[in-house]
Amino acid sequence: MKHYIYIAVISLIFLAFAVVFDTFPRSTVSELEKRELATFPEFSWERLADGSFTSDVSTWFSDSEPYRDLFMTLSMQVKDLIAIAPSEDNVKFHAGDMELEKGDGELSTVKDKEPKDSMTINEYENHINADENAKIANAGIIIVGKGDKVRALMAYGGGPKGCVGYAQAANKYKEVFGDKVNIYCMVIPTAVEFYCPDKAKNRTNRQLPTIRNVVAHLDPRVKPVDVYTTLGKHANEDIYLRTDHHWSPLGGYYAAQEFARVAGVPFKDLSHYERRVTHGYVGSMYGYSKDISIKNAPEDFVYYVPQGVEYTTTYTNYNINKNYQVTGEGKPFTAPFFFKFKDGHGGAYCTMMGGDTKLTQVRTSTHNGRRVIILKDSFGNMLPGYLFFSFEEVHVIDSRYFTKDIIAYVDENKITDILFANNIFKAYSSHTYDSFLRFLHQQWHRPGADSAKLEKMRSDSVKQKKQKTEKLDSIH
Repeated sequence: MKHYIYIAVISLIFLAFAVVFDTFPRSTVSELEKRELATFPEFSWERLADGSFTSDVSTWFSDSEPYRDLFMTLSMQVKDLIAIAPSEDNVKFHAGDMELEKGDGELSTVKDKEPKDSMTINEYENHINADENAKIANAGIIIVGKGDKVRALMAYGGGPKGCVGYAQAANKYKEVFGDKVNIYCMVIPTAVEFYCPDKAKNRTNRQLPTIRNVVAHLDPRVKPVDVYTTLGKHANEDIYLRTDHHWSPLGGYYAAQEFARVAGVPFKDLSHYERRVTHGYVGSMYGYSKDISIKNAPEDFVYYVPQGVEYTTTYTNYNINKNYQVTGEGKPFTAPFFFKFKDGHGGAYCTMMGGDTKLTQVRTSTHNGRRVIILKDSFGNMLPGYLFFSFEEVHVIDSRYFTKDIIAYVDENKITDILFANNIFKAYSSHTYDSFLRFLHQQWHRPGADSAKLEKMRSDSVKQKKQKTEKLDSIH
């Protein structure tokens, strides 16, 4: 009799799951993973014949299951209660698109250089949580601390000889723009560099050697901006978000302050800003780590709005397809620089400018003849709001989406300064380097552009790529 009861219960459970998964509305967005879920694929006889259609249907069915976030959360809660954690052998290093330990492909024959004498980047010694225990969560995420102090860290897999392409991109811009435009290079370290306990250091690589390597390969005319030392001095403050892979607006403030010092422009301290807070923020590391302790430890997203300076923000939105490729752009429009998110909203990091898929131009009441472009990734979003007292105009360009000819753009907007500001993962990626070079020779026949100058840049870029390919071929 017991066997029949057991079979009946199990059958009812399976039946309930079948009803839910086969008849309930499919999920379309995962707030937990912060992404859009797979959609039902478009049918064609060719795709059916080669098997790609049925494969995509299978992916859609498993990816868009009803109540996906609810079931994932329940799973994490159960694992946390019974103390099941992924094996520590299941560690993945995160470094964007790079090949781990090899650096950018074109850099493997570059000889080591000593950092410039004028730029000493100090070692950082962890006096905050060096003695704490840590556990390895999903995808090698390092979880440190407990309760409302828990922090998730993304392991870094880059090598000490990497990131040269990022320096070369800055050098190329200096070569192109010459003395008319100041070029600056900033590599932003991530939280693991400052908060990784000693017991977990074998799970991540140091970022300082990579950053020093960037500085060592910069043209002497390119000005390095050492935010590593700056951030290290303030590591006991909330300069990085605990539940997100980004730094905090406070970290961006200290970095902007150092950039302003190097650039020789005015800078106002936080007494000239209004402090605002979005409470209950849980960022991207909950979805990456799949560790319930991150969800149970929301934090305040604190940002600062400048007071006593006038500014107007103009956006040009890019149309993006499902592969994050630009398919077009909208008409320029004005909107606030700071967007207000409700408490508990997972998108609070987009408070500044509302996100990345746009070109941003801020015109301020500061009159000093200085106009800056920030060539950035999402980390760079924390910088421009602190520079309205420093520049007449602040232009924000994301490395993934810019579609214009940057030579013409610099000329038309009378740009005086260009800052490369990317986190170390993005700086390491050859895609970032290639994007910055592409900006120099896309849209050749733009009306009003100096076609001879553009064509020379295109020719130089093609030659450089050819030489790089030949060098790689000789290595392999």
